[in-house]
Amino acid sequence: MTSDLFSPLSLRSGQVLNNRIAKAAMEENMAGDGQLPDEELFGLYRRWATGGTGLLITGNVMVHAEALTGPAGVVLDAAAPLEPFTAWAQAGKSGGGAIWMQINHPGRQVGSDMPGVVWGPSAVAVDLGKHSSRFGKPVAMTAEQIQATVTRYAVTARRAEEAGFDGVEIHAAHGYLLSQFLSPLVNKRTDQWGGSLENRARMLLDVVRAVRAAVSPSFAVAVKLNSADFQRGGFDADDARQVIAMLAPLGVDLVELSGGSYESPAMSGRPADARTQAREAYFLDLARDLVKTSPLPLMLTGGITQRYTAERVLDSGVAVIGMGTALAVTPDLPDRWRRGLGADRQLRPVTWSDKGLASLASMAQVRHQMRRIARGSRPTPNTHPAFALISEQRKQRRALRRYRAWLSAAQGTA
Repeated sequence: MTSDLFSPLSLRSGQVLNNRIAKAAMEENMAGDGQLPDEELFGLYRRWATGGTGLLITGNVMVHAEALTGPAGVVLDAAAPLEPFTAWAQAGKSGGGAIWMQINHPGRQVGSDMPGVVWGPSAVAVDLGKHSSRFGKPVAMTAEQIQATVTRYAVTARRAEEAGFDGVEIHAAHGYLLSQFLSPLVNKRTDQWGGSLENRARMLLDVVRAVRAAVSPSFAVAVKLNSADFQRGGFDADDARQVIAMLAPLGVDLVELSGGSYESPAMSGRPADARTQAREAYFLDLARDLVKTSPLPLMLTGGITQRYTAERVLDSGVAVIGMGTALAVTPDLPDRWRRGLGADRQLRPVTWSDKGLASLASMAQVRHQMRRIARGSRPTPNTHPAFALISEQRKQRRALRRYRAWLSAAQGTA
């Protein structure tokens, strides 16, 4: 098997990635005061920057201050000061690689205890069974709100470039707003944004056009897309194939394939319909199919921890392999691969039968490791998931109080 893991990749924008290994986005939820990045995030990204990846993609940065995936989410809108983002970009590029900002709107996936707005293409709530009350009740967006949100994406992208980031990744996966518009299970609209796939993809395509027009030609624009939602009757691989074809003429550099949502957390290996139970490279079978017809280079993320798996993904025709959890446990894993080594530790598995709670615990475990890395400490992957979850919930309660106060003050001065 011939490995191209450490060969460069030229993108249509002219940007060249040093190698084919990317740190995929993980939701850090580590914003400081004012929903801004601070030294904790800078330290985390400096550590990753020296670990050998060709590309770092940040955790999702919110385009709308009133709609966050979590209370410690970073916000980059028209009112945010640019200096903290400049420092973040510099930290991410300190090892010689590129850094892209993932930009996102949560839509209906907003906690019920959060202030602000809970929007969706339709008034279809998140269904998590007994955990459904964790999320707010969404209202269907108006045409004016849709257009304003498209503009917000463009503003955030332009300001990311001004801050020194090398690109943005538009998040249209994992059940967030643009993914909600794509899903026939969530999007019940009968206007120009609903019904056919062309209509359901309209908002994503409008966002891509607006972002591409707002940034320079040399600035990378990527899209994160579900290869499938892993819910019967939802967005599927054939839909993904068609959307990739729609994106091709719009100046997109790369499409990252993932899968799932809060309702079916396939991105953590726990789909609701049990169609992907692979221990590594959860979405490789779907990617192999999509790469045959894709006019754009593809990146695959989901459960990759071993070099052999990464090489197998590249051999399938995928251009970039993305890793998340593996780099939260071993931040220099690409350099270790280059030296013929592997990961020296694994994250303690969460074996709870409650999939919703297990997914929360898994995310808490990863954030626990990221916080340790940010402080310059070694990861402790054997941390018990219950401890990580309780600790994370305490931190998020404190963050929620700060966010409420900040948003109230911001709205008072708007």
